[in-house]
Amino acid sequence: MLKRSVILAAISVAVMSQAAQAAEQIRIVGSSTVYPFSTTVAEQFGKTSVFKTPIVESTGSGGGLKLFCAGIGEQHPDIANASRRIKSSEVERCASNGIVDIIEVKIGYDGIVIANTRKSQQFDLSLRDIFLALAKDVPAGDGQLQPNPYKTWNEINPDLPATRIEVLGPPPTSGTRDAFVELAMEGGCNEFDWIKALKKSNKPAYKTLCHMVREDGPYIEVGENDNLIVQKLDANPTALGIFGYSFLDQNADKMQGSIVNGSEPTFENISDGQYPVSRPLFFYVKKAHIGRVAGIEEFMAEFTSEKAWGDEGYLSDKGLIPMSDAERNGWYSKVQALANLTM
Repeated sequence: MLKRSVILAAISVAVMSQAAQAAEQIRIVGSSTVYPFSTTVAEQFGKTSVFKTPIVESTGSGGGLKLFCAGIGEQHPDIANASRRIKSSEVERCASNGIVDIIEVKIGYDGIVIANTRKSQQFDLSLRDIFLALAKDVPAGDGQLQPNPYKTWNEINPDLPATRIEVLGPPPTSGTRDAFVELAMEGGCNEFDWIKALKKSNKPAYKTLCHMVREDGPYIEVGENDNLIVQKLDANPTALGIFGYSFLDQNADKMQGSIVNGSEPTFENISDGQYPVSRPLFFYVKKAHIGRVAGIEEFMAEFTSEKAWGDEGYLSDKGLIPMSDAERNGWYSKVQALANLTM
């Protein structure tokens, strides 16, 4: 019995030790787009501070915020990355689980690219082309709709290749998917005057029409891993893929972004607003975990330092599009004040 008690005591000490270690290490979940930026900051933070390198997991924006909002305590993440702003429904879910104080941090911008391998010709697309290629239902004339009949790109636009429409992209849980349908597909949807007018008369019907992605084959969901999309495009010269600009930047030797509405997805075009499919990036901090988990405030300070997110910061080398000086200063002040999220 004594031996058994000693073993149980040893196990208890080990478990307590693991719990203490977990409380000393920040856990971050969320967006696959923000993942490389967050990982870079985490590695820098681990090297230059007295704190452990944070654990960063790529779960997708929606999946990450679901984990984040599940509760308070060491079994729940401390920070959630997101390639879109948190939704009011997610804030409500957080509140229902006792998470009422959330710090929002905008870190910069990213473009959503529609890319293919450099083995093939570069696409020159309009937002209208994108909508007609990927929407579940499309205009049939005289204000009517029909299930999307288009199988090849040249059926939509004779200037496009006579190749099968095959687009690899993220699932509905992805912030990249949310932003893509809002910016690219809705932008193309608005090229049709009668659909644009529908936004005022029947907003739910308008949103369903403009945001609903076809499910008959041309759009292929490939999960939250943008690197996997890049690999599949390299193996399939006729396909296009949807992912963040940072992944295009990292794979520029073999991937090329499509021109959209006359603008190429370059750092300069995204930063000055010329490229039409760009979005802000965020991370969210559970305020109740500050003080419970070592280093959260210091990690936030590293992420929002000029050496990280500034014009010449190390994150711009990874493809992050910096905010203007004024916008960075505004968000930096909020971080310093640990200001609560306002919707």
